[in-house]
Amino acid sequence: MEKAVLVGINYSSQTNAQTKEFLDELAFLALTSGAKMVKKFTQSLNVSNSKTFVGRGKLIEIEHFVKENEIDLVIFDDDLTPSQLRNIEKQLCCKILDRSNLILDIFASRARTAHAKTQVELAQYQYLLPRLTRMWTHLERQKGGIGMRGPGETQIESDRRIINQKISNLKQKLTKIDKQKFAQRKNRGNMVKVALVGYTNVGKSTLMNIISKSKVFAENKLFATLDTTVRKIVVDQVPFLLSDTVGFIRKLPHQLVESFKSTLDEVRDAEILVHVVDLSHSVYQDQMNSVNETLNELMTEPKETILCFNKIDRIPKDELKSLKEFWDNKEFNVVFISATEKSGIQNLKKELFNKVKDIHYTRFPFNKTPVYY
Repeated sequence: MEKAVLVGINYSSQTNAQTKEFLDELAFLALTSGAKMVKKFTQSLNVSNSKTFVGRGKLIEIEHFVKENEIDLVIFDDDLTPSQLRNIEKQLCCKILDRSNLILDIFASRARTAHAKTQVELAQYQYLLPRLTRMWTHLERQKGGIGMRGPGETQIESDRRIINQKISNLKQKLTKIDKQKFAQRKNRGNMVKVALVGYTNVGKSTLMNIISKSKVFAENKLFATLDTTVRKIVVDQVPFLLSDTVGFIRKLPHQLVESFKSTLDEVRDAEILVHVVDLSHSVYQDQMNSVNETLNELMTEPKETILCFNKIDRIPKDELKSLKEFWDNKEFNVVFISATEKSGIQNLKKELFNKVKDIHYTRFPFNKTPVYY
């Protein structure tokens, strides 16, 4: 495993606890990508340094640590500008990644289908385009030779043109795939659609496997699921579709949000959302807010939502009791479960199936059959 150092800024707008949580998440991202975190560096600043992200003294401190411990990789918790990347690389003389680059790398390693691979490749090229100036050492050269003298075309202009063409081709390819996906969704008829949504690594895929009795890949790593999985489920002669979607995360790169919007069409089309939350996480409410912000971008109107608090087996009984009292007083449909221990699953199924039946029988009133519990 590559040895990595993490660097973050403790902005005046956030607490020390939040800064620690952000770097812990970055460490989990690094572990997911195959790197071992050796040390974390933080600095309190109002805004990042325009030239070196952190202050000059802090960068020298990082440089000494990198050389003394033979560090392979330095990862920054925020996006770096091309000039910051260039200056930091020159100072540290090792591989430099920012948060977006790291997430893109994880997505690239996790993509399995043609759809996901195309989406990730498009996001990578869109990320790369404004950063071309640091990718080459021959930018000042021009194509020369007999018959080619004159203003010519600089290498960076040529590379930029090639990448723009690749981006255009990938967008066309995605449009074609999206049409196929749209046709698939259209062929599903008027069945009720349910989507599992939530922060990454909260247990959506594990829950999908329990409810649908399928074998969707699940792992205790970030972004284990990239491709949307849809399963047909029948309860008391009422069919509905359950989809497992890609997890959200704080500071999700803009390029990925844009390229994965088509994947999240399952969320837009769903009549019911099951918002899965890791209740054992120290900042679970921040994670909920990140998911809700992304959902608000995707949807024009709110949907019927079940708030599903997962991993209750990791919480002390007294704390869990107070959390239940707090959330039961809210105007939400709330259930508490442990997907790994399969506790509370029946409550979730009952809540979900009742909502599905209500919509189904509204849509098909003549198909209603008596249901006994």
